Amino acid sequence: MTNTVSSRSESPWSTVDLTDAPSDGPVAFGGDLRPHNLLAAYRRGLYPFPAETVEHRLFNEMSYESDVATGRVKLVPGAEEPYSLAWCSPDPRPLIPVTRARVRRSLRQQLRRTTNWTTTVDVRFEEVATRSREGRERQWLTDELLNGLCRLHEDGHAHSVEVWDGAELIGGTFGVRVGAVFSADSQFTRRSGAGKVAVTDLTRRFAEAGGTAVDVQYDSEHARLLGARPTPRPRYLELLRSTTEGAAVPTGALPAHRLAD
Repeated sequence: MTNTVSSRSESPWSTVDLTDAPSDGPVAFGGDLRPHNLLAAYRRGLYPFPAETVEHRLFNEMSYESDVATGRVKLVPGAEEPYSLAWCSPDPRPLIPVTRARVRRSLRQQLRRTTNWTTTVDVRFEEVATRSREGRERQWLTDELLNGLCRLHEDGHAHSVEVWDGAELIGGTFGVRVGAVFSADSQFTRRSGAGKVAVTDLTRRFAEAGGTAVDVQYDSEHARLLGARPTPRPRYLELLRSTTEGAAVPTGALPAHRLAD
């Protein structure tokens, strides 16, 4: 497959220095969500958080205008309304080392009972992403961002994991791969535990492909139960710079109960 995204000209993100960037909240505003810029941002340790409404854009402007004026938060050219698109790079970053992913006892017990659950990769990327935004009060996964991620998927940079109960899609997760790091954007669950199964399956398959860690972006109790560990931003950026793409993630259908072993 021709790598149409990565062959584009260099993104303005190459000039953004995160050394003194805020540890939480946006580190930059502006730019755009064209696939090559989106991929370049992930490679620089950033992920997008678009403003769904005018009210959200105005909130961003009022809250961070002074930080932008001092240069603490960067303003990237390329958008008519720069405050409509925020970019984040938390410090520390919650990473699940693929060798330390946890399967809680309750989930192992559930997996042993649900022998008809299976997992796949890249079978329903757009559907997994679309379902992951359902029912959220603040809609960060806008149509424009969804389109950009789907383009990255078509070019082999974004991937999904699907969890099935027979022929029914009951859970999944998706995100963008940068070398040996997989940045997981979101997940959805239609059956108890299905989202956790998707993330656990992702870490197992990613390990087989030479991956080092799954980045879950937001630190939370849920993330830590899955094995996420707070990782300083410099270390995270070092991982992004020092790793190669590695092998392809295995895509075949596999029984979910294997994750209980």
